[in-house]
Amino acid sequence: MKDVMSKDEFYRVLAKHRRIASIKDPRHIERALKQRNQLSGIFLLTGHIGVVKGYVNVFKEHGLPVFLHLEKIGGLSTDHYGLDYLAKSIRPSGVISTKTNVIKNAKKMGLLTVQRFFLVDSEGLDNIANNLAQTEPDIIELMPARIPDMICKVKSFTSIPIITGGLLYEESHCEECLSHGATAISSSRPELWGKPERILIQI
Repeated sequence: MKDVMSKDEFYRVLAKHRRIASIKDPRHIERALKQRNQLSGIFLLTGHIGVVKGYVNVFKEHGLPVFLHLEKIGGLSTDHYGLDYLAKSIRPSGVISTKTNVIKNAKKMGLLTVQRFFLVDSEGLDNIANNLAQTEPDIIELMPARIPDMICKVKSFTSIPIITGGLLYEESHCEECLSHGATAISSSRPELWGKPERILIQI
């Protein structure tokens, strides 16, 4: 994979596989690499400034776009200098953040952006609409995934692709989210990183 992935390229990959591996435990890196042909990309939610570049390089070498959740990476500042270092030295495909100013600054530095929102009440929808008007992220991530009807409501006021994750335990949960308009799902459960293979029984 080339070093920089365009938004349109990532959208195509996202629509093809519709699964994102959220890596919270370094022990799952090898599992994700083995399932790379079923994944649209990686959301990295573990590591620190001393190891994260190595993780990013491994995934990119295997053709997987990787997004760093900036609030989960130890020792990495999200101010201008920290993001500049991230963009020039660590070089992930993009970043994930809940913070409006971080999304704005990351976009200026040429990184793809995923803005994560938590829906806890009806005011959350207004919050999403207001934030999107300011930041225009490349992707929205809605948490938790077990409120699929909210995906439709968010889609009614934005054309930005929606990834949803959190509280997904079964394949049926994933399919429900996708059927309600999610472009893809993100999960830290390896068993949900690929669609189950259909077993053909010959008679």
